[in-house]
Amino acid sequence: MIYPSIDRLITKVDSKYTLVIAAAKRARQLNDNSRPLIETGLNKSVSVALEEIVQDKVSYERIKAGLK
Repeated sequence: MIYPSIDRLITKVDSKYTLVIAAAKRARQLNDNSRPLIETGLNKSVSVALEEIVQDKVSYERIKAGLK
């Protein structure tokens, strides 16, 4: 089972694509020795990034709509 669940994650962002991009960027920051924003027993950077998103510690900003 995936934790946190996709149902909880998708309520924090506007689309699954945004979720993937936000989690990937945060996971890269964690891999580059950024400190986690939460205390967790998780050891994989993607898992930590997803948990940070669920706990509203990571946010995103859309800078341009309709960019192609």
